[in-house]
Amino acid sequence: MKKLNSFKAIRRDLDAVMRHDPAARNKFEAALCYSGFHALIMYRFFHFLYVHRYFLLARILSGLTRFFTGIEIHPGANIGSGVFIDHGAGVVIGETAVIGNDVIIYQGVTLGGTGKDKGKRHPTIEDGVMVCSGAKVLGPFTVGTGAKIGAGSIVLNEVPPHATVVGCPGRVVRIAGKRVDDLSQDLPDPVEDEIKELKARISHLEELLGVATANGEKSDKPAANDATE
Repeated sequence: MKKLNSFKAIRRDLDAVMRHDPAARNKFEAALCYSGFHALIMYRFFHFLYVHRYFLLARILSGLTRFFTGIEIHPGANIGSGVFIDHGAGVVIGETAVIGNDVIIYQGVTLGGTGKDKGKRHPTIEDGVMVCSGAKVLGPFTVGTGAKIGAGSIVLNEVPPHATVVGCPGRVVRIAGKRVDDLSQDLPDPVEDEIKELKARISHLEELLGVATANGEKSDKPAANDATE
């Protein structure tokens, strides 16, 4: 990821708005009305403060940006240029997240951690990635160059370059536009695992109930004979 100075990065961010959003009629309108662009401008400033160890001031400005734009970017995140945050309400970008150049992020996206990692806890999003509405990318792995994350996907594992990921948990369905035929990827499915566990427990309980019923019938027969005698 090639780093630019803040003013050049802001100019590229504004160009990204014009390039990706057909509703933007001109740069003046985009600069005044796009909350994603405003959040990135403020990020450039409070990230500078964070790098120079003004941690508290950086966090205060980050909180104010979230209040006014609905977009939460940790000052420690590393974001490239030409980034477009479209309809950014609910976007969350964690402290150790790394975002490359020319990335598109839609509303409700979380670039977060799982709570199990130390140090680098958040994902690395390489150049040209598109992360669609409501997607959650969780963990310290890399989403490769040019990848696309489908709306509502929950991504917990590495994504190869130019791949398309959909589903919960996320599965690679295309790479470089070609369909992936083998979808038996080793990704966790917590819902399926829980259903299997419940089925096993029900079977076990049914076995115990059957044994108990059989034992009860056996113990009742002698008692009936005694009463007859």
